[in-house]
This record gives sequence, C-alpha cells and structure tokens, in this order.
Amino acid sequence: MTPAERAVKIFTERFGAVPASVWVAPGRVNLIGEHTDYNDGYVLPFALPQVTAAAALPADEEWTVCSEGHDGAVSFGVQELKPGGVTDWAAYVAGVAWALRDCGSLASPSTVPPARIAIASDVPVGAGLSSSAAIECAVMAALCELSGASIPDQARVRLAQRAENEFVGAPTGIMDQSASTLSRAGHALFLDCRTLDVEHIPFDVATVGLAVLIINTNAPHRHVDGEYADRRAVCEAAARTLGVRALRDVSVAGLPAALSRLDEVTGRRVRHVVTENQRVLDTVDLLRAGEIGAIGPLMTASHESMRDDFEITVPEVDTAVSAALAAGAYGARMTGGGFGGCVLALVDASRADAVSSSVAAAFTTAGFTAPESFVVTPSDGVRRG
Repeated sequence: MTPAERAVKIFTERFGAVPASVWVAPGRVNLIGEHTDYNDGYVLPFALPQVTAAAALPADEEWTVCSEGHDGAVSFGVQELKPGGVTDWAAYVAGVAWALRDCGSLASPSTVPPARIAIASDVPVGAGLSSSAAIECAVMAALCELSGASIPDQARVRLAQRAENEFVGAPTGIMDQSASTLSRAGHALFLDCRTLDVEHIPFDVATVGLAVLIINTNAPHRHVDGEYADRRAVCEAAARTLGVRALRDVSVAGLPAALSRLDEVTGRRVRHVVTENQRVLDTVDLLRAGEIGAIGPLMTASHESMRDDFEITVPEVDTAVSAALAAGAYGARMTGGGFGGCVLALVDASRADAVSSSVAAAFTTAGFTAPESFVVTPSDGVRRG
C-alpha cells in the first residue's frame, strides 16, 4: 500500500469515517548547498519519491492526530495552539494549524477548522531527508483544502517554515519546505534563499545512464541540535563582523580579505559557506549545459568542505563517501544538517548495486551498523494523494 492508502486506512479505522482531503508531500535530498540556506545563499535540492501522506476531515472542537508508528492519538484544542503547547511528533501538525490560523489576511482562525488527521509515511526518519517538512507540507495542503483558503505555494512554504521555527523550535532554513512544496519531477530546485526565486534545473539522470544512490548510514545523530544552532550563530556573528547582511554577500574573490578579519575557527566556517555557494552556482551551470556527470567533483569537494571546514561529518558518512568514490562514483557527499544521516552518490546506473555493496563491505570492516542504500529519482512536490 502507498502512504496515501495507508493514511486513509488508518483514518477509517481510527475515526470510523472517510477523509475529505488526502495529500502527499515528499522528503527531499539536497544535491549540493549545505548550510547555505540560513546564510541567504543558494541550494539545489530535489524531491524524493518517498512521501508523507495526510488524510483529514473537519472536526467540531479539537484536533486529533494519529500516525503509523505511534501508539494512540494526540488531541489538542485552541488553547494548546501556541509554541510549546504540543510536543513530540504531533507538534509538526499542531504547528501548521497554528501558523495557518495566525497568518493574517491569508486565512483566519474562523476559516481553519479543527480536524481529524491521520499520517502515514515512507520517508526515513532521522536520516536528514526532511521527514519533518514532509509532514508539515502534507498537513498544510490538507488543511488548506478543508478551510478553502487559497494560499499561494510560496506563502505555504513560509508558513510551514514558521511552524517548524517558532512552534516546534527547530532553527531550520527555508530549503526543506520549498523542496517539498515546489519541486518538479526530473528537475532539481535551484533556490535563492534570500529572494526565494526558484528555477527548475533539468536533472534527469536516468536519460544519461546515471543514478543517484542514497546511502542511509544509520549513524545516530550526535549533538545535532546544539551543533546546528552553533554553526548558525557563528555564521551570523561573522556576517556582523564583516559588515554584511549575510555570508551570501562574501564572494570567493573577497574571501582572503574576509578571513584576515576572523579567528581561525570562524574563518573555516565562513570559507565553507562562501565556497559552497559557488559550488551550487557551478553545479547549476553544468546541469544547464547537460553535463550531469561533470558535477561529481563538486559534490566531493562539498563533502570535503563539510568535513574539514564546517566539521559536521562523522566517521560513518566519511567512510560511505570514501567507499563510494573508490567503487567508481562520480562524486559523493553527505546531505542534510550533519552529524549523521545520509550520503548521496552519483553513479552509473549499472553500478548502483556494486557501489552499494562496496559501501556495505566498508561498514562491516569498520564495525559500523549496516547501511541501507536505495536509488532515487527527482520527483514532484506536494500533490493530492
């Protein structure tokens, strides 16, 4: 059964009714551009085939949400619709309801009714593939349909980000919700995180005999929340020191002068962001020219920068990258916020299984938990289930 079918089944069994609205939203993988989003920079994600589904029906007085993988249901009323009022996984659902009811002219509390909602998903949790944004964007679409609120896609993206930032309390940039909402099959989403301008860049790997292999390292995320917040704070402080709005405004040519004004650790953090922004732009240029295989070295350089300058990798992801490259990948890099999660490798489609086996063998030798690998294709963003 698909996630949408499972969500409907869960809904019917739990609530004894048929949902009026079923939407799915995908997870995402970031092809290149890590920790550039909150620095007003550039990112290049694409939507995964794996999705989260939300089945919903209006209710009278309170919200009740249930999800496969979680026992029971969580209920909350208007009084709990405030940051901190709902916790754990249900906060992602409650945060969307809160953001919608608090968005002024786009909608109003009277037009966003309480609802019964069932969630099902095949987006891996805790792997850096934006399972949280997939929940938010699927619930956002379902609640918009129930309320009849006509909210443009870009506004939905900002509302979903607000739900995660202010209600859940996760200081994420806008990339995840943008990718889950706006992506197009066969393309990567080139997003300017300052202007929110988007361009769909052709990335149909299958037509040129290539594949994107995702390697879930199953590495436990280590200190990810505190370290992510620290990296963001360092970047913002560096921008103030350099007198720029954000690190996006420091060019590669201007990097030496900028580094001369910063301490050694801060300088390495800044160097990653500045060079990573350039790598995104270079990757976009190559993809526009149809040179998909040529982006591999940029992917690998991105990983090396995350490892050495931003210091957000762990031994499992470094091992996966090294093993994939040794097995013939054109390029490989960690994707996501860091300290665990997934690696993506650009490989010949005919070599995907061999590369996966080589990574698994390297993990066995290192004594790591076995990884899980699967091939993905760029897919559509949020849509009806």
